[in-house]
Amino acid sequence: MQLSLWLALVGAGVLISFTPGAGAINTMNNSLNSGFRRSIWGILGQQAALVVHILVVALGVGVLVAGSPALFNVIRYAGAAYLVFLGIRLLLQKPDPTRDVTAAVAREPAWSMFRRGLWVNLLNPKALVFFLAFMPQFIRPDQPLLPQYLVLTVTVMLIDVVVMWFFFAVAARSFQRFTNTARGQLILNRTFGLLFISVALLLALVH
Repeated sequence: MQLSLWLALVGAGVLISFTPGAGAINTMNNSLNSGFRRSIWGILGQQAALVVHILVVALGVGVLVAGSPALFNVIRYAGAAYLVFLGIRLLLQKPDPTRDVTAAVAREPAWSMFRRGLWVNLLNPKALVFFLAFMPQFIRPDQPLLPQYLVLTVTVMLIDVVVMWFFFAVAARSFQRFTNTARGQLILNRTFGLLFISVALLLALVH
C-alpha cells in the first residue's frame, strides 16, 4: 500500500473511531465498572468483531448481506435487541453503597467483557455495510490483495484500540468518583443504560 493511501486510511480510521457508538459506550462503561486497565478486554472483543466484519466483506459475503433486506434486518434487530438488553440490565442494576474502585476492578471476568465487546460490534450490520463501502477505497485490485487487507486490518484495529482505550476509557475515569456512592452509581447506570437503548433505537429505526 502506498504511503499516501495509507495516510488517507489512517485519517479515515481516526474519524471512524472517534464517532460515538455502541463500542464507545461499552468501553466507557467497562472503564467505570472494571477499571481503565481491564477495559482493554472489552476493546479486544470489539476488535475481534471488526476482524470478522472485514473477513466477511473480503470474502464477498458482505455483498449478500447488504443485498438481502431480510437477512440485514434479522441481524439489525438482533443487534438492537442485545443493546436494549444491556441497557435494561444497567437500568435495573442496584447500586452497591459499600463498593469502591479497587473492589470494582475484579468484579467482571475478562472473558465476560471480551464476549460482550464481541457481540456489541458483531451484531451491527451497518458496520458490515460500512466496511463494504469503505474498504474498496483503499484496496487496489491490480496489486496482491492479501498484504493490502492485512495492512488495512492491522491499521484500523490499532487506531480503534488507541482511541477506545486512551480516549473513551480515559474520559470515563473523570466520572470514577461517582462509583463510590450509591447515588452516583445509580446516575451512571441510568445514563449508560439509556445510552445503550438510544443506540439500539437508532440501529433499529434509522435506515
